[in-house]
Amino acid sequence: MNILEFSLLVWFGSFVAGFLGALTGLGGGVVLVPLLTSVFDIDIRYAIGASLVSVIATSSGAASTYIKQGLTNLRIGMFLEVATVSGALIGALIATFISVKMLAIVLAITLLYSAYLAQQPRPEFCQPETSDPLAAQLQLNGTCPTPNGAGTQACAEGIAYEAQSVSTGFSIMVIAGALSGLLGIGSGGFKVLAMDQAMRLPFKVSTTTSNFMIGVTAAASAGVYLARGYIDPGLSMPVMLGVFPGALLGAKVLVGAKTQLLRILFSLVLVVMALKMVYNSLMGGA
Repeated sequence: MNILEFSLLVWFGSFVAGFLGALTGLGGGVVLVPLLTSVFDIDIRYAIGASLVSVIATSSGAASTYIKQGLTNLRIGMFLEVATVSGALIGALIATFISVKMLAIVLAITLLYSAYLAQQPRPEFCQPETSDPLAAQLQLNGTCPTPNGAGTQACAEGIAYEAQSVSTGFSIMVIAGALSGLLGIGSGGFKVLAMDQAMRLPFKVSTTTSNFMIGVTAAASAGVYLARGYIDPGLSMPVMLGVFPGALLGAKVLVGAKTQLLRILFSLVLVVMALKMVYNSLMGGA
């Protein structure tokens, strides 16, 4: 395989990764790292470095579209990012004291259960019985546009929603960040689940806000990998050129996509992530 063929294959795989990352809010790294390590036999450190570039590109490519369309809740994203970064620091500090192999298996079981939870039907927009005072104080509530205008409380900008159990969602984000620091994985799946299941946000708001958040986290991590020489321009360039248009396409598709289809796709990706983690643990990797 010559350099041109290699670059074209990496570009195509990155395009698919960016498309799925934008739709699910997980970032392109979920698809890209296994692709680069298993198919192209690239060292995992360079694969993760390129993955971080792809996550930044995914977030950048999709975030502007989502913000313009009013789907992303910037206040919630920045508030919860504090928890994720704090958790990542904690995870990095205790990484040497915990059996990562066993933790990966526990995490895989959690992902499978999360995929089950994501499939449980619930109204996309529902009027909460009680309001969370913390959400009102921090002004985390917002509105979300819908293609068919369905909802229970219409307003000029879209359908209003209220964030619930903000403290619970914040706590889950700390755990998500800690797991990310321990295992070197992206925590987009837990970010989506924290906002969707705990805070009861509309699913599209959860995925788009997660997409915005992972770019901030990846930018910080990318600096470390760049300083250590693990970001190869020859690999990162076709990755970025593929992920960016894939993310833009995914952002356009998400706006008109049915929520239930997005939930199914999200669950399938979680299952694949869980199986991969179990496989890596059994084979001696983490």
